[in-house]
Amino acid sequence: MQDITGKAVFGGIAIGPIHVYQKKAHEIRDTRVEDPEQEFARFEEAVEKAKEELQVLYDKAVSEVGEENAAVFEVHQMMLEDDDYLESVEGMIKDDSYNAEYAVRNTAEEFAEMFAAMDDEYMQARASDVRDVSSRVIKILSGAEETGISGDRPVILLAEDLAPSETVQLDKSKILSFVTRLGSANSHTSILARTMNIPALIGVDFPEGLEGKPGIVDGFSGTLIVEPDEAHLKHYQDLLLKEQERKKLLEELKGKENRTKGGREIKLFANIGSVKDVDSVINNDAGGIGLFRSEFLYLESSDFPTEEQQFKAYRTVAEKMEGKKVIIRTLDIGADKSCDYFGLDKEENPALGYRAIRICLDRQDIFKTQLRALYRAAAFGNIAIMFPMIISVDEVREIKKITEEVKASLKEEGTEYGEAELGIMVETPAAALLSDALAAEVDFFSIGTNDLTQYTLAIDRQNAKLDRFNDTHHPAVLKAIEMTVENGHNHGIWVGICGELAADTSLTDTFLKMGVDELSVSPSRVLSVREAVRNSDIY
Repeated sequence: MQDITGKAVFGGIAIGPIHVYQKKAHEIRDTRVEDPEQEFARFEEAVEKAKEELQVLYDKAVSEVGEENAAVFEVHQMMLEDDDYLESVEGMIKDDSYNAEYAVRNTAEEFAEMFAAMDDEYMQARASDVRDVSSRVIKILSGAEETGISGDRPVILLAEDLAPSETVQLDKSKILSFVTRLGSANSHTSILARTMNIPALIGVDFPEGLEGKPGIVDGFSGTLIVEPDEAHLKHYQDLLLKEQERKKLLEELKGKENRTKGGREIKLFANIGSVKDVDSVINNDAGGIGLFRSEFLYLESSDFPTEEQQFKAYRTVAEKMEGKKVIIRTLDIGADKSCDYFGLDKEENPALGYRAIRICLDRQDIFKTQLRALYRAAAFGNIAIMFPMIISVDEVREIKKITEEVKASLKEEGTEYGEAELGIMVETPAAALLSDALAAEVDFFSIGTNDLTQYTLAIDRQNAKLDRFNDTHHPAVLKAIEMTVENGHNHGIWVGICGELAADTSLTDTFLKMGVDELSVSPSRVLSVREAVRNSDIY
């Protein structure tokens, strides 16, 4: 028996044979071409065919895993329309006379390295996307065949990494668990595992020669067990049975109140990153949207999204939620989540750099465009607006002045708009310490525990070497949360939590005792948090 540890990205137990997924490598030769124009035309034809294939994959993914997870193929199509990407390939072909396969591979590696170096897990995960879409173009250029997996029995799938196009082509009924050496919590494989409700591990340094061997994946402890003995097998079979029974019980919680045995109520909302995530919010019975990360409208675009594009996105979400609260965070972008068209400089410490509200207050044209779209969408639903990275009362007052200017402009034009609650994210120690003064200026607080923990403990949460010091239950963090809740209530405003800690059911009682009014979690965690609330004795 062999235990191999990694990082769990979705909990659960899987028991079955191991299958090692082998990718078919495409040999890329560095050759010079005699007719660069003809070679570039060959590349353009391959790009068009790749787009057609991606559309087929998108349609297949929608039917299997829903629009939310199929959206990655729309992103891939946009990557093939990115000017910087295309110009890089064109330059290598036309200026240097390289063959198309070589130009695509080198461009892919350059872009992938750029994404991987960013201080943001979502953007780091885009490195695999650019490699995936480029591999598709290279496959078309070289005339290679698609690879797949064979076999009839459901398996624990081991791989170096899995690209989105590979995962969507796999027979999902034959997969018990994903285990990869590489990847991240935001990789498509991880997202797909959460959608399929199957355990997944990343960062597992598994050895060669595991094909066909019996295995167990413990998605709670992050362990792959190879060739388990009878005692371990029996133990995990019992756990698997209990887990299956628990999932059925959680489904029965849909439509139930978020009320403790002692009568204390709390709102349970969901966090989303795009319009396509709304279906998951509704399917998991969340009471509203506690965090809509609007920056993804910018990250997925090759230029600043227009007022009309933003308005349509916000309106769609508001209407689909049918009157339930939708809290939209204004642009939270910076050197770690960078778009070329913003023209931001590279920073040594982007987490503490030029980002979020700092950019918006400097570049008010961008900010006002977003605010106009938000207020227009507010006429079609229950929208609240939330501002990130606040550190002072002066910032909030300046923001409020700008919002009044935007509303006055809309009124003067005769453009329909609605009113919206204004709130701030409490994610800096400064905001927590000033929460008494800040509460007098806004309608609500939403505590972003990811950054609040990082800044309070002076720990870079992207640095794996600091994992053992990164205590999310640190007394200083909990004290900052408690103080924020108390100060908010003293001024008659409601206080929620939208960071990862909101989904930590070991802290549910703690938050209820503090008087937290709302918890916003990923859609898949809504029912498990509801279960924790309903099992609590807090009055």
